[in-house]
Amino acid sequence: MKKVFLGLLVLTVFGSCVGKKKYLELQQNCSDIQITLEQRVIDLEDCKDEKASLRNQLSSTQTQLDNERAKAQNLQDQLDYAQRTNTSLLDRMADLSVISQAGAESIKKSLEAINEQNRHIMDLTADIQAKDSVNLSLVMNLKRSLSDVTDEDVTVEVKKGVVYISLSDKMLFKSGSAQINARAKEVLGKIALVLKDHKQLDILVEGHTDSVPISIDCIADNWDLSTARSTAVVRILQKDYGVNPARMTAGGRSSYAPKESNDTEAGRSVNRRTEIIILPKLDEFFQLLEPPVKE
Repeated sequence: MKKVFLGLLVLTVFGSCVGKKKYLELQQNCSDIQITLEQRVIDLEDCKDEKASLRNQLSSTQTQLDNERAKAQNLQDQLDYAQRTNTSLLDRMADLSVISQAGAESIKKSLEAINEQNRHIMDLTADIQAKDSVNLSLVMNLKRSLSDVTDEDVTVEVKKGVVYISLSDKMLFKSGSAQINARAKEVLGKIALVLKDHKQLDILVEGHTDSVPISIDCIADNWDLSTARSTAVVRILQKDYGVNPARMTAGGRSSYAPKESNDTEAGRSVNRRTEIIILPKLDEFFQLLEPPVKE
């Protein structure tokens, strides 16, 4: 009788242990599933934020494209008007029977000059449209490459027909220093990849400071600091990422080209920046503006 009782007791204890083990396994599986579900919710929210950001970038780029199309249309309207005027003048010349040979020749030369100017306007319009297309492509590539960088640290925009990349000093440098930190080198590397894909463009790097005077070892003043910072950026682009140095110019603007007022800390923070300005080659740009050479 004792042996039977002991056997039942062992079976009961063993069955209880097995049930508890399965319960703990189920509980662990439930916990893992809950964690996975929470991570998927976070990932979904991140995707929604990224989608909204891309929509905003696309809207901004579309607005710029619409503006450039409007400019091109205005130039085309001017050209159409000039051509209609030329046609009208030619028709009137045909009707004039009492005009001297010298007068007719003078009018003919004037019309030829106007036609030459019209051709120059058409060529200039085509070049402007091509440049604007390059700028829009450049802006989209830069924004895509820098999508993981906050807007407070890096901004990309088109001003006065050229592309500006503005980098905050807090991302690039320590206070009062011209030594670029590791995180900033990664950002400059992404910018360099895009710059190397547009070899037909020149690069101007400008350093900017606020109006607070500075004088420390090796840095005499804000002129010195702004120039040293722009030069540091150019060196990184050249030595670390292989950007052709012949395309680049480094310069310091000190505190004399502020974006905001230097009367507040927020304004001074905005003004402390380094700008990478992507330009058409100046000699080619001025050639576009020159009138055609008369033979």
